[in-house]
Amino acid sequence: MPAYAGGAETDQVERNPAAPPPRKRMFGSLRVRNYRLYASGQVVSLVGLWMQRVAQDWLVLELSDGSPVALGIAAALQFAPTLFLSLWAGVLADRMDKRKLLLVLETGLGLCALTLGLLDVTGVVELWHVYLLCLLLGAVSAVETPVRQSFVVEMVGRDQLTNAVALNAMTFNLARMVGPAVAGVMIIFVGTGWVFLINAISFLGVLGGLLLMRAAELHRGDPVPREKGQLREGLRYVRKRADLVILLCLVFFISTFGLNFYVTLAVLARNTFGGDASAYGLLSTLLAVGTLAGATLAAKRSARGKPRLRLLILGALAFGVLEVVVGLMPTMWLAGLALIPVGIAMMTFTTTANATVQLAVSPAMRGRVMGLYMLVFLGGNPLGGPVMGWLAEHFTARAPLVVGGVVSILAAVVGGVVLARRDGVRLPTHRLGLRRRARV
Repeated sequence: MPAYAGGAETDQVERNPAAPPPRKRMFGSLRVRNYRLYASGQVVSLVGLWMQRVAQDWLVLELSDGSPVALGIAAALQFAPTLFLSLWAGVLADRMDKRKLLLVLETGLGLCALTLGLLDVTGVVELWHVYLLCLLLGAVSAVETPVRQSFVVEMVGRDQLTNAVALNAMTFNLARMVGPAVAGVMIIFVGTGWVFLINAISFLGVLGGLLLMRAAELHRGDPVPREKGQLREGLRYVRKRADLVILLCLVFFISTFGLNFYVTLAVLARNTFGGDASAYGLLSTLLAVGTLAGATLAAKRSARGKPRLRLLILGALAFGVLEVVVGLMPTMWLAGLALIPVGIAMMTFTTTANATVQLAVSPAMRGRVMGLYMLVFLGGNPLGGPVMGWLAEHFTARAPLVVGGVVSILAAVVGGVVLARRDGVRLPTHRLGLRRRARV
């Protein structure tokens, strides 16, 4: 099987010189058995995950009498462990067998869902229970996410990485489209507790897929030996790469202030439009329609080669503008329809950023760099969640969307200008009403 050459700045895969070059297909990664098993398990588990997210948000609102701040606190607790654990998770990913590590971590996530479900269906759940389990869930997720992200290339190899990232996004957002809609109906008829229990059962799909994989067919590099200073080594590696620093800064600002839908949609549905859990499920589903479409387009683009920085900047800029539009919509249906193009732009940005980072680093550093990537992608939520909740409570549920969109626009413009001066990537500025083509 192909093996990665550790220490190279760009991955090098040993090939059979007599073999023809692989054809790029929209679903090319699914030709790999290990990835098919992984993706199948993810479809089941992610539907349960999105059901739990809707149920958890609604349970917090019910236990707190509709407080947006309580919702922001829950989100902050769930994402706070990322600040402390994701970098160390990257070190673990470089040192250990990622598949075996994921088996342990996925089991932990399932146990968190099971515990919350049992507390809820027995009628003893209190707000502090939810807060505590959000913190525990966040701690496990903070380790699991960088490991899972860096495991993708081991399943499919470098040539199919961009495609696999896009297909992962398609799977994630297909579940995002189905899960909230199902959860909204289930909450009305059976309550939130059974939603948590179903999510706990869904983890059996992921665990089964990991157990059935053929370890010999994984594209593994040599594990990094345990040494002192490996975390600092990873940070120094990124610090010397100005392209990575710029990209990570852009991801931080957009994810912290722009990707705030876990706070805003529930409050928008309940407090602004006077809807119930099904209304929240509808808004989440319409956003998922857009993100699924965006992920599908990303999968098609993956057949053309590596992701481009120009697309990254344009996706970020479009996302910011469209998020402001959603915040200004007068009715729930108009806001929901406007969420579809928001989802497309969001997935264009996030899938391009993820694939760009993974392809830009050496195999020996990938786990640590992805740990840092997930830190900036999720670690800002403990800041963004309470801030957006405060804006929604003291102004209006529309305020976080407008403010987040404006911050995303500014981040895209600044990032584009810096890249224009440094790397010479070209943006079609004539489409924005400018005479000349700036180099970005």
